Amino acid sequence: MGIKITFLGSGDAFGSGGRLQTCILVDQGEDKFLLDCGASSQIAMRKYQIKPNEISTIFISHLHGDHFSGIPFFILDAQMISKRTAPLTIVGPIGIKQRVLNAMEVLFPGSSKTEQKFTVTIRELKAGGSDDINSLHITSYPVSHPSGSPSTALRVEAAGKVIAYTGDTEWQDSLITAARGADILISECYYFDKKVRFHLDYHTLMEHLDELQVKRLILTHMSDNMLANVDRISCEYADDGKIIEI
Repeated sequence: MGIKITFLGSGDAFGSGGRLQTCILVDQGEDKFLLDCGASSQIAMRKYQIKPNEISTIFISHLHGDHFSGIPFFILDAQMISKRTAPLTIVGPIGIKQRVLNAMEVLFPGSSKTEQKFTVTIRELKAGGSDDINSLHITSYPVSHPSGSPSTALRVEAAGKVIAYTGDTEWQDSLITAARGADILISECYYFDKKVRFHLDYHTLMEHLDELQVKRLILTHMSDNMLANVDRISCEYADDGKIIEI
């Protein structure tokens, strides 16, 4: 059985192109997990008729709001609306536990101390580390994107497939190791040909494409500049609601 990937949110922090913030659903049949969970993730799940209770694990690449701040809403929905009973595992870089707790208290005071009817486990994975989480194997790689904690690229092995995900970063050789041989690389591509610190651009990705050695490349997290140039690119790109199979 293949894996189905749904881009619940394919946008940047600023809603460029009217897109929702980063949230990528991976369905491997027996289990579903998220790659990042931006602030608009609950909206996206309702829009695309995704049942949050079927999601067992949330992997977070880095601790910017458009990548992790949907978690307080996810937990509150699980408690009050979806009536979750199954355990939830959240995995992210060093510092994620305290950042999630802080965000919950800022957004919904007292919510981090509320007793739930389901177990929430927050696991911290150091950049360069790996772990077995539920039915998945996750490896993180250090990247260059300051977020108050180490930002990471992720490589997830699920149901015999490998999904690589850059998170947000400027070019780093660690991306070669993270992506090599993957069935798909989901890559941030903020600009078309403008090189800026801490973000990738299309021209840089194409310069390194042979080194990445991926079977399939799909671009996401695009600014207005990149969106205006999608008719000039030679690879796939994400839209909100786009579904692909690997």
